[in-house]
Amino acid sequence: MAEENRTLVTEFILTGLTEHPALKVALFLLFLVIYLITMVGNLGLIALIWKDSHLHTPMYLFLSSLAFADSCTTSSVTPKMLVNFLSENHEISPFECFAQFYFMGSSATTECFLLSVMAYDRYVAICNPLLYPVLMSNRLCIHFIAVTYLLGVLHLAIHVGLLFRLTFCRSNIIQYYYCEILQLFNISCIDPTINMFVLLIFSISIQAFTFVTILVSYIHVLFAILRKKSEKGRSKAFSTCSAHLLSVSLFYGTLFLIYVCPGSGPVGDKEKMLSLFYTVIIPLLNPFVYSLRNKEVICAFRRVMNN
Repeated sequence: MAEENRTLVTEFILTGLTEHPALKVALFLLFLVIYLITMVGNLGLIALIWKDSHLHTPMYLFLSSLAFADSCTTSSVTPKMLVNFLSENHEISPFECFAQFYFMGSSATTECFLLSVMAYDRYVAICNPLLYPVLMSNRLCIHFIAVTYLLGVLHLAIHVGLLFRLTFCRSNIIQYYYCEILQLFNISCIDPTINMFVLLIFSISIQAFTFVTILVSYIHVLFAILRKKSEKGRSKAFSTCSAHLLSVSLFYGTLFLIYVCPGSGPVGDKEKMLSLFYTVIIPLLNPFVYSLRNKEVICAFRRVMNN
């Protein structure tokens, strides 16, 4: 009987957002609409920036990279969640599970570094405008983008590599709507302390480094804005930076609560709602937060529509 209980898991089962059948169709339609709007918004923003030569500047190259990272984050999670709303079979293979976490986590890590580089870009543009073409050229911008994606890929390779040291025999039920790493630790029959330690160290290090970079950059930006004599200049700078700060606050707030201050008890609706912010809601909001308040993007959209 003991040997039978130690049988290794070959399939995981995702419980999803809800177990109430009456809600599943409504949630399917809601998240389908959100996903379609998210993809149209992010991919449309990428296409607009690529097509309009006026937007071929570091600020918009970073923005298009952020839109791509958002598209990857939501695409790694939402399609499987939509299928599970309408399917009785919620199984997912270990390979598919690890791959889902890898692509979601690598794009989220990339977004952390992208947001910090975007903050540095705004710092240089506002605090050192005369040196901006030298300090932030398009070539250097592309190098920054490549490094952020490389760091995201390498970071998650470490965690997924460590997942292969674990075996799962206690249960195959993941109390989540995607393969979340903390839930995998909960059902491991090998002590995941090493995995937890590495996850905590990297989470704290990456979030602290990128957040401090953003904070320091925007403290300098704030003082530079307050020193501006032109009311129009202050208004434009505040408009550009406030959109970025809103996105940063939502993104870092949810990541911090989940991965730096995780709960020790069973997962509840609060944790699922928090994770929905960075996997579904933030990718939906970002293209609108950054574009609807940006006159250059609106003008570029009008030029493309008129051609």
